[in-house]
Formats: sequence, C-alpha cells, structure tokens
Amino acid sequence: MIYLDYAASTPMSDRAMMTYTKTAREYFANTQSLHDAGTTAAQLLEIARTTIATHVNGDPSGVYFTSGGTEANILALTSLIKRYPKGHLITVEGEHSSVLNTFAKLEKEGYRVSYLTYNHEGRIETERLLEAICEDTILVSVASGNSEIGSTQPLEEIGRELYRRNILFHTDAVQTYGKIPIDVQKMNISALSISSHKLHGPKGVGACYINPSISWDPVIPGTIHEKGFRPGTINLPGICSFTAAVEETFERLESEQKRLQNLRTYLLNGIVHPNIVIEGQKQTGLPHIVGIRIKGLEGQYAMLEFNRKGIAVSTGSACSVGQQKPSKTLLSMGRTEDEARELVRISFGRETTEKDLKKTIDVFQEILTRCSAIKI
Repeated sequence: MIYLDYAASTPMSDRAMMTYTKTAREYFANTQSLHDAGTTAAQLLEIARTTIATHVNGDPSGVYFTSGGTEANILALTSLIKRYPKGHLITVEGEHSSVLNTFAKLEKEGYRVSYLTYNHEGRIETERLLEAICEDTILVSVASGNSEIGSTQPLEEIGRELYRRNILFHTDAVQTYGKIPIDVQKMNISALSISSHKLHGPKGVGACYINPSISWDPVIPGTIHEKGFRPGTINLPGICSFTAAVEETFERLESEQKRLQNLRTYLLNGIVHPNIVIEGQKQTGLPHIVGIRIKGLEGQYAMLEFNRKGIAVSTGSACSVGQQKPSKTLLSMGRTEDEARELVRISFGRETTEKDLKKTIDVFQEILTRCSAIKI
C-alpha cells in the first residue's frame, strides 16, 4: 500500500526502534530510584530533556514528558490556567479536539472563551485576535500548524503582541515540530506541545515545554514525577526513542523540507481541474500536508476509492455512525457543511516518492472522470 497519511502517524525509524530496545534492556531502572541504576536512568532522562529543548531554543528545565500531544495540550492549558480563579481565554474553532475539549470543560467551570475563525486561507489574522482580547484575558492557544490543510500561523507576530500585553501564549506544535523551525524565545511562546509518533518515534510519548519563568499549578496535587507536572513512572525507553527520532529529524530538516515541497508541487500540478479545490495556503504552509476538495463528492467516498486502489489517505476529520462529519477547519474558514464534508487530506513522509504521487494523480483523474460521467 502507498501510505499518504503521515499527518496521522508515522512508522518508527530504525534508529528510534534500536534506541527503544537498547534502553528497555539496559536502562530499565526507575528514574526516581536512588541507587546507581536509577541515577544512570535519570541522567539519560536529562539528556533527552536537553535534546528536546535545544530544537525549540528553550531551557531544558522547561521540558516535561507526557504520553503524547493530547495529554501535553490538556496538562499545559490546565496547569497554566488554573492559577487564575476566573478570566477570559482565546482559542480557534479549528483546533485539535484535546484543546477544544479542554476549553469546553473550563467554560463549565466559569471561564469565558472566545473562539476565533480562520480567514479563507486557514490563517488567523492577528488584528482579529487582538480585537478579541479583554482586560482579563489570561491565555491564547493557537496551533502553529493545522492538521487538516497544513496552514501555518504568524506565531512571531502573535507572540510579540501577547507578550506586550502580559498574556500567556500556548501553541499546539504537534504538526510543526521537526517540520518547520520553532523558536520559543523569538516567538514569545509560553508553552507548546509536541508528539513523538508524528516524526518517526514511538506512540504514547510526547512533551510539553513551559517557559521556566512562568508559574503553573499541578493538575493533580502531590505528584512527584516531572516536577509535579504529570503523575506516573517515566517511560524512559519511549522518551529516549523519541529523542533519537528528534535528532534524526532535525539532521535532515532542511533537505527534507525541500524534498517535500517538490513533492507537493508535483502533486498539485498533476491534479489541476475545475472541480479540484486546494484548501489552505497556496505557496506557504506545511509542505507535507495538502487539503483537497473534489466538488460535489464526499471526502469519505474519495478516501474509500483511494483505499480500494491501495492508497491510504484521510478525510481529515472523524466519522461517526458511518456518516462523515464536516471538517471543523473548513467550517471555520466559511465553507458550507457540504463543502466541509468534501475534504481529503494527503500527507507525505520520508518514504513518499514521486512514483507514489503519480499513481495518486491517476486515481484522482479516474475519480474525476467517473464523477463527470454521472454529472456530480
């Protein structure tokens, strides 16, 4: 099968796999144990913390390991916001469900939340964000890259304006860490969330970065692991494997960016058609994610047709009881519900080749021909 769903998950790299096995066999001690084996494990944990921090230009003491991007989002937002008994929060309608569900919970607890919409390219306009700020605004959460259409956000501009107003700034960087440069100092990011399995590391591992100068409250009082940020024994093999995947990813970041951009251009040039709509930013954005609509055709049908031809793509949104839900990203961009159901997401990775995309283009053409024949 041709796999074009790398935005959902990636295969573990050989380096990550080998690191996991070696750590699990040789460094299995609990990092909290005071004997030599525990001390050695704790030293490996700190090396991993430094590696993660280095690639966002952050302080290692601000890195906290989690079970993934979802938990990183939930814990980061909750631990930062809970220091304030009440107040105003800002996020975006097209955010990951872990962010939206956390804000929904906070609303029930008495916080006020403003939900921003995207412009026609899937971008947040800084002026509209600033208009939403109130005197008691505590925090703004904006994902650095959209998982459905690959649009990126002006983090540096947003961070600068929020810093001037003493407002906390969280970004979900699950789709962007290891794909585009992120500098928490330059962008004035208070906290960010990342995930291992998006960049060829194991599932069940992620991390949160919180600027050490910012105070936060533990979600569960009395927690000792990760300085109280998260309870539970540290998954050292997974963390070290994650770190190996990060090192490998950043070693090839520049060349991989260029290669993926070339693949994106090749695909887009091959599917030019009046009934094909490319959603998101045309020139910029994440090079590995392409959001596509075939006018009049539900994305779920297109996905099944690709699957029948041995190509794995995504609808870009969850399905419920056999009926595809409209993409929340496209709805936020002003698309109709029918249009939002048309989304197909194609996402590239290390193993993606031009040959893979040639077959993908052929399947698009087959679908368009069939649609034309039945006058969809």
